[in-house]
Amino acid sequence: MSAPEIKPNGFADLVGIEWLELDAEPARARIAIEPRHLQPYGIVHGGVLTTLAESLCSAATHAAVAEEGLAAIGQANDTSFLRPITDGHVTAAAVPRHKGRTTWIWDVELSDDEGRVCALTRMTIAVRPRRD
Repeated sequence: MSAPEIKPNGFADLVGIEWLELDAEPARARIAIEPRHLQPYGIVHGGVLTTLAESLCSAATHAAVAEEGLAAIGQANDTSFLRPITDGHVTAAAVPRHKGRTTWIWDVELSDDEGRVCALTRMTIAVRPRRD
């Protein structure tokens, strides 16, 4: 499933995620930084970065497993913050490291507009039968 076929909804839509590529390696998405994304010190809140990483990995896993009647659900998110972002965009690029029957594991780089890596995430996505 390509990015235009899946629209951000719920929390992903609320924070302003834009899907760039969901069926590629790396899967990519970004957020245009607005004042609502900043903590009191003027830098992007860490929750925004972890939300972007988890939303991207969940959506990309969903794109791969949905036709099999499976759902993709965030299971673990371990993010290390390396440098602050204050404006522009934060872009996430996610590469799957393990595509198992019940879990997928992703490595995510979150970068600023200059291409500097600002955070790293190891994301585990649970893959389960979908309950409609």
